[in-house]
Amino acid sequence: MNQATTYHQPPTTANNRLLSLDALRGFDMFWIVSGEGIFHGLAAAIKNKYGLVQDKTSWQIAVTDQLSFFERLLVGISNQLHHTVWNGFTFYDLIFPLFIFIAGVSMPFSYSKQLNGLPDAKKKIYRSLIKRTILLLLLGMIVNGLLQFKPYDETRFASVLGRIALSCFFAAIIYLNASFRWRIVWIVVLLVGYWLLLTLIPVPGFGAGNLAAEGNFAAYIDRLFLPGKLHRSVYDPEGLLSTIPAIATALLGIFTGEFLRLQKYSAKTKALYLTIAGVLLLLVGWLWGLALPINKNMWTGSFVLYTGGWSLLLLALFYFVIDVLGYKTWSLPFVWMGCNSILIYMAAHGVVDFLSTSEFVFGGIIKQFSPQWSEALLWTGVALIQFAALYFLYKRKLFLKL
Repeated sequence: MNQATTYHQPPTTANNRLLSLDALRGFDMFWIVSGEGIFHGLAAAIKNKYGLVQDKTSWQIAVTDQLSFFERLLVGISNQLHHTVWNGFTFYDLIFPLFIFIAGVSMPFSYSKQLNGLPDAKKKIYRSLIKRTILLLLLGMIVNGLLQFKPYDETRFASVLGRIALSCFFAAIIYLNASFRWRIVWIVVLLVGYWLLLTLIPVPGFGAGNLAAEGNFAAYIDRLFLPGKLHRSVYDPEGLLSTIPAIATALLGIFTGEFLRLQKYSAKTKALYLTIAGVLLLLVGWLWGLALPINKNMWTGSFVLYTGGWSLLLLALFYFVIDVLGYKTWSLPFVWMGCNSILIYMAAHGVVDFLSTSEFVFGGIIKQFSPQWSEALLWTGVALIQFAALYFLYKRKLFLKL
């Protein structure tokens, strides 16, 4: 295949999936199933070595001049793997919206194949969408402990998987029934409309425009209508009203997927345009954040655009390195994880005790090292076990498809 052909026809896997997209999905998932444990373990060892102070609210470790550059880097990565307490942004805040964005990118690739020449294709897609949404809602509640049969007021019904399900469901409905221009209108309506709800409707006891944890309108709606237990007592980060702007996150991904499917641009040009669009979204999101704080818990419009910008930049990087330049080998473990992302999420969040398995398999080796590194080594063992299992499934084409 010559160079020109490669640039105009981005490489895909055997089932017509962009390799870079699967790799990015796996990279995104890695941090919440084992990656964070590795870096928190390394940071804990450094903290204990120097007697560093860790904030009990934000979990941020304060660095000092004693630390080497490499130690500062490890602590800095660990600090980025905690959510912000309220307003603000860390890398950990990006993981969830990035996953929804990637799901949106996949939709034009998936639905274009299903819609080609089939008169009842939309009906089949709708049935599949409804089934997938219900399954994800149920799986999300199971991750939260639904099968433990706790009392109603101790059972959390909102979930990460539930938000993915609902945001992608409504984004897909918009994609399948609205023109390009109307999809843009939908994004504006969703984000600006949600902003107006947060700022104009008064909350009893707090008034209008209160954007604190208890006083904001989204939290008030959660307390009124969200069944069961609220994750944060006075609000739920995966609550009802804050799902509305998450639909826009998925729509940003859909626009990106449509752009990647265009044949009139070379792959290099697409990577460049993705980068430019990412920088622009970052700038607009940051500017909007001066009026409406960048806030993951409320999933504010500024958060949608800011995280959309970072998502585009990461996709541009992965797309350029993997699909344009052809450097693929390094990304394969992430591809294995990205192709079974829901499965590994379920496994790591209750179905499989990976830490015990790592202790059983690697415990003897870990004891040969200084105890200060035990946590990091244990989580490294978790990652190795996960990647080995996912490789086994990938080679046998065993994927959890919803």
